[in-house]
Amino acid sequence: MPALAVADRLRSKGFEVTFAGARGRTEAELVPRAGYPIDLLDLAGIDRRNPVKAARAAGLAAMAVPGARKILRDRRPDVVMGGGGFVAGPAGLAAITLGIPLVLTEADRHLGLANRLLKGRADVLCLAFDSPGVSGPNVVVTGRPVEKAVLDGDRDRARSRFGIGEGRKCLLIVGGSLGARSINRVAVEAFADPASRDFDVIQISGVRDHPEVGDLLASAGDPVGYTLLEYEPDLGDCLAAADLVLGRSGGSVFELAATGTPAILVPYPHATGDHQTSNAEWMASAGAAVIVADDDLDPVGLKALASDLLDDDERLRDMAAASSSLARPDAAEHVADLVADAAGVAS
Repeated sequence: MPALAVADRLRSKGFEVTFAGARGRTEAELVPRAGYPIDLLDLAGIDRRNPVKAARAAGLAAMAVPGARKILRDRRPDVVMGGGGFVAGPAGLAAITLGIPLVLTEADRHLGLANRLLKGRADVLCLAFDSPGVSGPNVVVTGRPVEKAVLDGDRDRARSRFGIGEGRKCLLIVGGSLGARSINRVAVEAFADPASRDFDVIQISGVRDHPEVGDLLASAGDPVGYTLLEYEPDLGDCLAAADLVLGRSGGSVFELAATGTPAILVPYPHATGDHQTSNAEWMASAGAAVIVADDDLDPVGLKALASDLLDDDERLRDMAAASSSLARPDAAEHVADLVADAAGVAS
C-alpha cells in the first residue's frame, strides 16, 4: 500500500509506473486493481523458525534475480524503488547489477533483510522512522507513505456506510490482510454480545481468519452493531468511522497517525527484530496508544479496556491529538520527489 501511494504521486508527475511482485501474494490482486501493470516472480518469505522453509525461500530469491533482470531489461526503467515485500531483494540486486538507480523504502523501525543487504549500494534509503544505528549520506527520514484515500476519509459518509448512529462510538478491529488470529478470536468473545457494550464494532478479519470469525459470530446470533469484513484494501472509510482501533502495530501505525486515531496495539510477538513492539512504543510514548502484549489478551480485560477508553471523551481527544502529532502526511510526495531525483527528473 505505501508503494501504491508513491506510485500515484509519480503518475501525477508524468511517470509511467510498473510493479514487480511475488506470485500468489496480495500485490498480484491489489496492483492491477489500482490500474498498474505487474510482473510476477516465484518467491516466498524467509521463515527463520523453519530451516527447511528458510532454505527454500533463499533458493527462490536467488533464482528470481535473473527473472528480475529480465523484467528490468524489458521495462527499461529510469529508476527502481524497493517497496518492501519478497521481491525487493532480487529486484534491488538486479537494479544494482544493471546500473539502474535504486531507491529503497523501509516501513518499520527495524530494517528488513533486503534493505540491510542493499542499503550501501542504494542511491537513497527512505525511512519511516528515525532508526538508531541507521545513518549515512543516502539516508532520509520521510515517514511512511499513506494512500490519499486514507487521508481523504469522510466520517459522515463512512458512518452511514456502516450504519453507525448519531453520537454512537465505534471500535475498529484490524490485524492485516491475512488476519491476526489471537486478536480475532478474543475480539469476538469480548464484543459479540450487544447487551454488554454501548458502541458499534467493525472487524476486518483478514482472508485466512474470515470463515472462523464468521462462524463464531453466527453462533453468537449475528449480533447487531457488529460489522464483519473479510478484507478492506482501502482503510479510509473504516478509519474515518472509528473512534478507537484495536490491532497489530506494523507499518499501519502511520495510517493511524495520518487519521489521528487512538489505538490499542497488540504487537505481533514473532515479527522480525520485534519491530512491531518498537512501532507500538513509538505511538504509546507520544500518548497515542495503549499497548497490550499478545500473551495478555483476554476477553474480559480487553472489553474493560476498550469500554473505558471509549467512555472517556477527554482521553480519546488527547490520544487523537497525540496520534496526529506523529503524522507525516507528505511522506508519499517526499518519497516520490526522491525517486524522481534519482531518475534524473526535476521534481
